[in-house]
Amino acid sequence: MSEARIAACALMVLAASPAVAQSEAEKTQKAVTGKTGRYGDAGCGLGSMAFGTDQGAVQILAATTNSLFGTQTFGITSGTSNCHGLSGAQASRVFVEANREALAKDISRGSGETIGTLTWIAGCNDSHAVGVTLQKSFKAIFPDEKVGNEAVTATILQTLKSEKSLGCQNIG
Repeated sequence: MSEARIAACALMVLAASPAVAQSEAEKTQKAVTGKTGRYGDAGCGLGSMAFGTDQGAVQILAATTNSLFGTQTFGITSGTSNCHGLSGAQASRVFVEANREALAKDISRGSGETIGTLTWIAGCNDSHAVGVTLQKSFKAIFPDEKVGNEAVTATILQTLKSEKSLGCQNIG
């Protein structure tokens, strides 16, 4: 086992400790009642637990940590790693928002790991069909570089929802 994987496992064990669980409960309460979310721009995952909600370059480190250890996808689907409390539809939304860049690349190709994961999270029937459908809608999803995360997410989810043959069940 590599040193990076050992470190990730150690951080996951720490994340499961009662002190961290209490801290996470407090963050969730703030997310429900306050103005700040329970994670920063990089989304949930190990990176959000390590780097918090601070804005700026630290979110690059958080995103890199999420990507490097694969905790974000696992966290979204399992409700761990600061990704708890999400319904299927919310999980789809969080996944799209947190993986915008990787999804853009995969959607432009019509296939890829993020499309496969989105297919699974969204409860769709066929990853290939999801890829083809999103690729056909690429210009609508990403009309220009300046389009915001919310618009991209809404368009992706609406595209999946409106194409009934995909059978996506966790879109909302």
